[in-house]
Amino acid sequence: MDVTLRAGKPEDSNECGRVCYEAFKSIADRHGFPPDFPSPEVAAQIVGSMLRHPRCYSVIAERGGRIVGSNFMDERGAIAGIGPISVDPEVQDSGIGKRMMLNALERAAEKKFAGVRLVQSAYHMRSLSLYTKLGFDPRETLSVFHGAPLKKRIDECEVRAATPSDLDACNRLCAYVHGCDRADELSDAIGQGASVVMRAGRITGYSTSIGFGGYAVAESNDELKALIAAPRELHEPGFLLPSRNAELMRWCLAQGLRVIMQMTLMSIGLYNEPRGAYLPSILY
Repeated sequence: MDVTLRAGKPEDSNECGRVCYEAFKSIADRHGFPPDFPSPEVAAQIVGSMLRHPRCYSVIAERGGRIVGSNFMDERGAIAGIGPISVDPEVQDSGIGKRMMLNALERAAEKKFAGVRLVQSAYHMRSLSLYTKLGFDPRETLSVFHGAPLKKRIDECEVRAATPSDLDACNRLCAYVHGCDRADELSDAIGQGASVVMRAGRITGYSTSIGFGGYAVAESNDELKALIAAPRELHEPGFLLPSRNAELMRWCLAQGLRVIMQMTLMSIGLYNEPRGAYLPSILY
């Protein structure tokens, strides 16, 4: 198939968003799950923000001058996060996704990232097989939770908006849990929905947001409960929770939240077994 790869541009947003929406929807429909993006417009907004971000790498697949796929890699930390990767349903299973993934991995090697990670839908066996063949190791089974916002308070945990003065404490906490921080990602989220948990006068947890695009780290499940319970809205399709954290899963279920689907966190290179409690983003 005569397909060329090139760097992405901001003006690709709408067409990349359309392809991304249709690609994810076609696979989700085939398996009876909700799509990752509620509309082409939302998909275009998300990929558009990545196309414009100076530390997000993008690769576009074209055939006959028409966009048929795209892939993105967040380069804001020591760990590179890949996604979303999508291929037009008309040309899926033709090797385009593999070429775009190899392109991103070559870029990660050139930039000497300590590791590369992604999150894939567990029902999509072809992507699981492809990523495994390319060297990714499955690390964590994740449950996607969604439901009505809880809008409640957890005893002894005060949730407030994060400020620039919180960055050092939050970065130390992330480094304790994961072995590395996500400082630039957190900086971008300040004023955009990032929150911290105060307990006994100090920061013991934080989140960039509760949803696909956000992550959280904490000393214990109590802080994660406070962060999950605080937002006035839980965006679709939901937030990611490590399935082995059975205590937190039971709490979420008791609050009326429901499991929508499961996903798999995969990695190449550096990976430290997490300490404390955490919620990953759709990147890692």
